[in-house]
Amino acid sequence: MTSFEEAETEETVTCLHLTFYHPCQEEKMMFRCLNFCKREQVRADETAKFGRDSSVCRYNLMDTRVSRIQFSLQFFRKLHTSEYCFEIKNLSKKTKLTVNQTELGYLNKIDLPWKCIISFGDYQILAEIQEGESVDYFETHLHLAEAPILQERCLPSLQPIPENGISPSFFLSQGKSPTEIDENEL
Repeated sequence: MTSFEEAETEETVTCLHLTFYHPCQEEKMMFRCLNFCKREQVRADETAKFGRDSSVCRYNLMDTRVSRIQFSLQFFRKLHTSEYCFEIKNLSKKTKLTVNQTELGYLNKIDLPWKCIISFGDYQILAEIQEGESVDYFETHLHLAEAPILQERCLPSLQPIPENGISPSFFLSQGKSPTEIDENEL
């Protein structure tokens, strides 16, 4: 047997990709203490805390409007499954935290969806979980967004298209409304 055949099987590591955005990031440099260069390992039994207190928080946001400890992420395995997840908890008494459409008050927590937007104040963080198998640690990979993650988008309303393939908006643009015809009249 070769050393390749005898080598231990590599296990994949769960990676939490976090993309940060703030409209004043260029002037205020609130992300200057975050490491955007490489993946960082976090022990599975540690809680990853985000906030402005560098003695408590692993990820520091340099902004006086951010709470000492804004929120935390805890890595865990779901009961009776092999699925690994993250739990997010709001640790700010003053600022509500929003995960997608769910608003979290102080000490509220929820499971982090595999892809979501975390927001508080003017901060927007896109969180994406890349699944892995490691039970000892997970990794974080931080990214910096140059444009807002959350934008008001004017999406056309999704209306069903009838079987004849003609969209109701076609009739509205013609100044007419669709009329119902009995199939016997055709």
